[in-house]
Amino acid sequence: MKVSFWGVRGSIPTSGAATARYGGHTSCVLVQAESAPPLVFDMGTGARLLGKSLVEAGEDRVYVALSHTHMDHLIGLPYFDPIFHPNCRVHLGVPADSQGEARRKVGAYLNGVFHPLRLDDIGGRLKFYGVPAASEFQVGPYSMQTLRLVHPGGTLGYRASCDGRSVCYLTDTGPLAHPGQGLMADESPTQMEQELLKLVEGADVMIMDTTFHQDEYHQKLSWGHAYPEYAVRVAQMASVKRVLLFHHSPDATDDMLDTEAARWDAHREPTVMLAKEGLVLDLEG
Repeated sequence: MKVSFWGVRGSIPTSGAATARYGGHTSCVLVQAESAPPLVFDMGTGARLLGKSLVEAGEDRVYVALSHTHMDHLIGLPYFDPIFHPNCRVHLGVPADSQGEARRKVGAYLNGVFHPLRLDDIGGRLKFYGVPAASEFQVGPYSMQTLRLVHPGGTLGYRASCDGRSVCYLTDTGPLAHPGQGLMADESPTQMEQELLKLVEGADVMIMDTTFHQDEYHQKLSWGHAYPEYAVRVAQMASVKRVLLFHHSPDATDDMLDTEAARWDAHREPTVMLAKEGLVLDLEG
């Protein structure tokens, strides 16, 4: 199984010399097991170039799982070439209780007002699925599990497993405990943290929102984003092998992210890395 990063930025795309090395595209991550269809997490602006790559590779089926429908995670959908290719079908999972609700959520953006494309313009090549929280289901060869996270409007975390490998995608979430409680207070995990630890237990890779520094998080408790120390603590408690710090702040320059990467360079159990556009992880390597 390989994991590749096409968009790692949070909240709004950024461009320019100061963000060129880590990348300015918003959330989009590809997971693909050998000889299996691609599984894509989120449709941020990174989805445009990924879509072109998938069409060039001749993929005839693509699975997409949205964490939520905030604009920075959905904006790339109408620029995702597989939904327009006559020989490809895109299966789109949306946090929702039904197929109809899933379609309505995406249709609120693709309605001719907020974007010129309408859902009816896409035709039948995009198939919708409602994805509830705390569920287990199969997506092609991938065994999927979901968990409700902490973010305004709600968001889902995912675990995808295939061929004995597993990847957890946990973006746009604050810590699953209030300050002074749970893991960061050296206390027993809260009920929500227990569910999170169960979801990520033993994962090969955990990709987690770390938009804020720890001090900044305490100033923005309701914003629904976490910080590196929390992600690493979760990973340690759950025996996760590798943590990818993700959803970088739009204000974080490459130099700032280099400094953050250096803080964690020597960390082991788990290994800690910063997500970066173009990074590919080979879970067999």
